[in-house]
Amino acid sequence: MVTDGPRPPTRTATRAGGRPTTIRSLATYVPPRLLTNADLERMVETSDEWILKRTGIRERHIVDPGVATSDLGQVAAVKAIERAGLTPADIGVVIVGTVTPDMLFPSTACLIQHKIGAPHAWGFDLSAACSAFTYSLTVASQFVGSGAHDHALVVGADVMSSIIDYQDRSTCVLFGDGAGAVVVSAAAEGDGCIIDFEHEIDGSGGPALCMPAGGSLRPPSHETIDQRMHYVKQDGATVFKFAVRKTEEIARRVLDRNRLTANDIDLFVSHQANRRIIQSAAEKLGVDEKKVIINIERFGNTTAATIPLALNDAVCSGRLKKGDLVLLASVGAGFTVGAVLLRWGF
Repeated sequence: MVTDGPRPPTRTATRAGGRPTTIRSLATYVPPRLLTNADLERMVETSDEWILKRTGIRERHIVDPGVATSDLGQVAAVKAIERAGLTPADIGVVIVGTVTPDMLFPSTACLIQHKIGAPHAWGFDLSAACSAFTYSLTVASQFVGSGAHDHALVVGADVMSSIIDYQDRSTCVLFGDGAGAVVVSAAAEGDGCIIDFEHEIDGSGGPALCMPAGGSLRPPSHETIDQRMHYVKQDGATVFKFAVRKTEEIARRVLDRNRLTANDIDLFVSHQANRRIIQSAAEKLGVDEKKVIINIERFGNTTAATIPLALNDAVCSGRLKKGDLVLLASVGAGFTVGAVLLRWGF
């Protein structure tokens, strides 16, 4: 559905069909322990100046040994459900976007469902790397929009420190740990609304950002461990160019379909991978820098958690208010690409 005016109506879901859906609540959690650029200077050949200039990161939160993705997700999930005025028994489906599950199976969704005590929920993990939150949000909106469930819990959480090689200065400076959760519910009159979405994948980019071992292709062995293949490997230049181009393209596609321009957007929330990627994509899209949220300096790249962490900062700082038109965008390993257009509901 396309609107006649320059801005879409509050309760119309462009591509979702069925009943309108909304983000009813938001909560985040990061572990208290900090890993600063000064700490990294003592671990690898790098400097605070180099990290800041190339990435925009000053510090990142890192879990203590034995703390898993489900632990971070549990905290965010419980807070999100409480803020929605619900109980875990009201949740119909749990979708966990993560690339660092506690284990290959059972799913982290199963673990979180059990930890929060959601007796009526089913669920699953969604692996889309840095696009996991936008993908999971879209899937949750479809379930609720179809009438299958009244309330869905979306968790974006990653313990990236568990798969980072702290001898590799090109990757260890980039990532942190964190979690964010939202409750997606059927929208009532006057609520915000998830309006539209667009996603794509390009598997040809897989080798540019991956963890080579640990799956069925290269099960753990002395060889894979000795070659440090159980850590993130990245072709930084390839990823950077793809991310800038595709962030702009996917965002513009959603705006064009809804007869909108960058000027109509109140807040642009891109995946927080690199300050220069966000700024370059926003500039190409034509978004005023005052409408762009960047908080990577405090968290680093937390993969599936970056967008909810950014949304939370925007709410807390007063930059995101009820009725605002918000555009989310992400690019991740795979390659995965995603965008979600929504009107904020609280």
